[in-house]
Amino acid sequence: MPRRHLAQTPARTQREPMTTATAEAMADGSGVTGVLITRLLHTVLLAWLFGSAPVYGAPPLADVHVHYKWSQKEVTAAQQAIRILRDNDIALAVVIGTPAEYALELARLAPQTIIPIWSPYREPADWSRWPYDRKVLERARTALAGGEYRGIGELHLIGGFTPDWRTPVISGLLELAHQYRVPLLLHTELSNTGYVIELCSAYPEVRILWAHAGAILSATQVREVMATCPNVSAELSARDPWRFINNPITASDGNLKPAWRSLIETYPDRFMVGSDPVWPVEQLDSWDQADTGWQEYRRFIDFHRNWLAQLRPELAEQIRLGNARRLFAAPSQ
Repeated sequence: MPRRHLAQTPARTQREPMTTATAEAMADGSGVTGVLITRLLHTVLLAWLFGSAPVYGAPPLADVHVHYKWSQKEVTAAQQAIRILRDNDIALAVVIGTPAEYALELARLAPQTIIPIWSPYREPADWSRWPYDRKVLERARTALAGGEYRGIGELHLIGGFTPDWRTPVISGLLELAHQYRVPLLLHTELSNTGYVIELCSAYPEVRILWAHAGAILSATQVREVMATCPNVSAELSARDPWRFINNPITASDGNLKPAWRSLIETYPDRFMVGSDPVWPVEQLDSWDQADTGWQEYRRFIDFHRNWLAQLRPELAEQIRLGNARRLFAAPSQ
């Protein structure tokens, strides 16, 4: 999709709190009129809370954390997924397929937008057993050698399921990322930074994209990793009011918290945004329930557009698009 040259979205202005009485007065109505007013109220409430209603023709954005899974395909066809990206002015989308071939399916429909990365996951339980499957390395090497995949991930390393990063499969994938000069999307959910710092320090030549900026870690802990490992960039998908909520990046009014603003301003060329369109959040690849994350896509992206609009225009553009384009540029570029 061609890049659009549009004015910077203005920062949100201060709003007076919406009281219950006001909301009830707005919703007063009956029959068809009542239904229409109720729907309008719902839209107004969302716009008030997150800064702005969805805007057509918003500045182009790179979404560096997109899933297209077997549990999503049954409710969101590939053509529909591409349409959702275009409707949200997504100029670049890094797609993780489960199985990996699903990312290629999207790439064939929109090769200028989709960047497919190779995932070891083929079925629900793979997110926890991939580090123990020696065949993962063989499949990864074959996939990367084919030239269609431009990264590796998402690799989950979660407390209670995480083996030593020196084990053959984890270290082997890091070595393949170095050999093929592709980024590696790493998801960690650990209460301290020691594991990540050891791993990124041992592979300083590997470009690591840290999913959800550590997911559950504070801005201070994320800063420690960024300061220690210059090869680590962080993306802020799912750091929204609905998913990783223990250390939010924004306050309840949608404003970026000072600690996170300071961190982003310290490392302006190493932060990115993403949607991670997985929903419902409490579901973990259930066989008997479809994943409707793509139907929630707009609110995930609008959350990021809101806080990005609070930054200096040049900084917002870096995080919104420039950093991702640089990280996922083809090796020849």
